[in-house]
Amino acid sequence: MSALDGLRPVDFASALPGADYGEVYLEDSGGISVLFEDSRVEDLTAGSERGLGLRYLKKEGKTVRTLQGSANTLDPREALRLRSGLFNGQAAGAAAPLGALQSFRHPIRLDPACVPLEDKIALLRAVDRDVRDNFPHIRQISLTYGERRKDVLLLNTEGSALREQRTTVIFAVSVVTEKDGVLQTGMEVLGALKGYELLSDSDPFAAARGAARRALAKLAAPKAKAGEMPIVISSSAGGTFIHEAIGHSLEVDHVQEGSSPAYSGKLGSVVAPENITVIDDPTLPFYLGSFAFDDDGAPARPTALVKNGVLTDYLYDRVCAMREGRASNGHGRRESFHCRPIPRMSNLYIAPGQDDPKAILKGLKAGLFVTRMGGGQVNTATGEFVFEVDEGFWVEDGKISHMVRDANLLGVGPAVLKSIDKVGWDMGWGIGTCGKDGQGVPVGDGQPTLGIPNILIGGSHED
Repeated sequence: MSALDGLRPVDFASALPGADYGEVYLEDSGGISVLFEDSRVEDLTAGSERGLGLRYLKKEGKTVRTLQGSANTLDPREALRLRSGLFNGQAAGAAAPLGALQSFRHPIRLDPACVPLEDKIALLRAVDRDVRDNFPHIRQISLTYGERRKDVLLLNTEGSALREQRTTVIFAVSVVTEKDGVLQTGMEVLGALKGYELLSDSDPFAAARGAARRALAKLAAPKAKAGEMPIVISSSAGGTFIHEAIGHSLEVDHVQEGSSPAYSGKLGSVVAPENITVIDDPTLPFYLGSFAFDDDGAPARPTALVKNGVLTDYLYDRVCAMREGRASNGHGRRESFHCRPIPRMSNLYIAPGQDDPKAILKGLKAGLFVTRMGGGQVNTATGEFVFEVDEGFWVEDGKISHMVRDANLLGVGPAVLKSIDKVGWDMGWGIGTCGKDGQGVPVGDGQPTLGIPNILIGGSHED
């Protein structure tokens, strides 16, 4: 049962007026995380959080002034006290009457809270044993199980009364192998807006074996050659490339602050080949980055950021939209009621194209075929990025020659995006937690198989 079940939205309505816009954000959330390492439970955390956040926005010319506060309670009297403190006892403004409560619960088949903790730990122990029994040279296995429920209720001066309940489950594995002093790692992550059924809909044993197989294979693989060369990024690599190379740069706060010069003032301009369309879609069922409404109260909807190579929009929250006198497109996200919403990605992807993925690989005469991506980061001011390659292969005359290890992709996002010459008709996805301004939110990212004629590979200069 959620602590929000017994609340009446009308009890908080008197805390809303005070500025051009006001909101009350109520949250009840909690979860557990289990780290199973070295064949034992290394860390077990459990916790819950409930409280309220108040925020008031006042348009002053081209700027938006914000008053914000939070309290670790769901008491409407505390909301009034907090409001009085924010306005020093005086506030002017009006609020529309609250409309009927709109409630949305992402469907789950098996509530993870109903599964005994002992069963979850037993699964991790069985996966650990399975990998150790079937693969040599295992140095370390790290398994993480996480579950989180989040119930939020947002009320605002526009008359909105919105409630959303989300449950997520995550299973992550990292396998480290060692031979002759060489260490290599393989990783895999499963996760979705689902209940405990995720671990029957997906196969954690297969995921762990895949991570171990990659880590083991890389022990015998030569280091990747360094230098500029053509590459193919498989759909199986997920969307880390698009997330880092362009996604952050299209979050409009970066544009407004001048820290995304490649895309600032470029609406309507060609920023990619005609076969590139980039969409952020928080409405995809069960995807980790999905939601029914954003943390500003805007309804979720797909947003085409690049359409047939032309820049068509940015990712907006309410504050950035108010600065420009336009409506938000529903991408204001916050980690918790303590935080302010900021423009964020949800499920960002490059739409599938018309090229045969097998033909894209066959056309690679000498270069790198990336099938798994690792972590990445980008400087939004310059567009420079670096990505780790978790699994990659050297290709000669369109055929895979051998696996390579220790490869990185380096480049400038806007330039690399413009250079893409092949877009496959397939599609693959990755998941993760995206960090920005000290806040982490769950995201998904996807792409088809992509052909890039020239990119810098960080690796070995040895022959």
